[in-house]
Amino acid sequence: MGEDVRLRAVVELAQGMAAAHTPRESWRAAALGTCRALSGSFAALSVWERDMGRLRVLVNAGQRVHGEEEFPENEAYPVHQFPEITEFLHEHWAGGGEPHAWVETAEGPADAREPGYCHQRVAALRRRGRGCCVVAPVVLHGRAWGELYVARPPGEPVFERADADFATVLTAVVAAGIAQTERLEEARRLAFTDALTGLANRRAVDLRLDEAVERHLAEGAVVSLVVCDVNGLKRVNDTRGHAVGDRLLERFGSVLSLCGAMLPGTLAARLGGDEFCLVAVGPTADEVVRVADELCVRAYELELGDGVACGVASTGDPIGAVRSARRLFRLADAAQYRAKAARALKPVVAGREGVDDPVVRLADAPAGDRRTGERRAFRGRGPRPTGD
Repeated sequence: MGEDVRLRAVVELAQGMAAAHTPRESWRAAALGTCRALSGSFAALSVWERDMGRLRVLVNAGQRVHGEEEFPENEAYPVHQFPEITEFLHEHWAGGGEPHAWVETAEGPADAREPGYCHQRVAALRRRGRGCCVVAPVVLHGRAWGELYVARPPGEPVFERADADFATVLTAVVAAGIAQTERLEEARRLAFTDALTGLANRRAVDLRLDEAVERHLAEGAVVSLVVCDVNGLKRVNDTRGHAVGDRLLERFGSVLSLCGAMLPGTLAARLGGDEFCLVAVGPTADEVVRVADELCVRAYELELGDGVACGVASTGDPIGAVRSARRLFRLADAAQYRAKAARALKPVVAGREGVDDPVVRLADAPAGDRRTGERRAFRGRGPRPTGD
């Protein structure tokens, strides 16, 4: 392979990694880019999970055989079956050298001097009908992160030492791309995560609800919103301090997360202050109400606070047309305020009190009326006198 061709392959790999917006896109770009650059037929990217003592495959790209999924859920191999990923790096790289790739063939080591030779890989090559492979450690932040594996079928030229050296260069590009993706993911996580509870934040809820309502309008999917207000937070803050109040919010956040997990795909979030919510897409309204009931029970059993006021709004109930996330939010908010006023131990559900449902009436009232009229009545207060 000429120098110009290899330079172009490095540039294309870097461009592919830079264009990735998600970890999966980054993994796929890494595997496909190195596979093309090394004229391989198959490539896999694996991460070394030290705590689990295993190499976990993130992506399989190219010509996959039976049983190989592109993004496998459970394809992992104990590190002791592939000791070179640890022994080679620690003994050769930590000893002052540089991490570099090595070649193996279905017939055994391509070079008897190769320190990375592993008979399990040779057996795997034979089992999967591949002729040879090059294995390259991926080093990130000065530590072994995982490996790239590129294979060729039988009958194709066996990888040479020059290919292994080129693979080492390619993995350096891959490592830079993975580091960039991880930084973007961390920034994204911080942008959409509540710092105290680790739940999603209001920004994440707004995006999820907008997408959910679009799906509802296009496909008729049921969209439900549960809004909760933690009772007694101010009293806890005033009498026991804000650190204890924060602990109450964290504990309730854990309860909310647990209950949300009862509805697959549900987003659990803290809206701000003492307000939390669940966004569910798909489950029926009755399923969501059952989970809201469970949430109220578990919140009341917490050693801190006084339970929660909980409101539910679902497109699966008779609440009228929902064409925007804002209307669903108004309905759930109104239901939550009514639960607060009544000190209800169970959730209040919009649309379940007949044709003149008071929650629906409140949610659809003009903004001025909602601020000074029925909403305050729900909370046990009348409107302020004019000029107050």
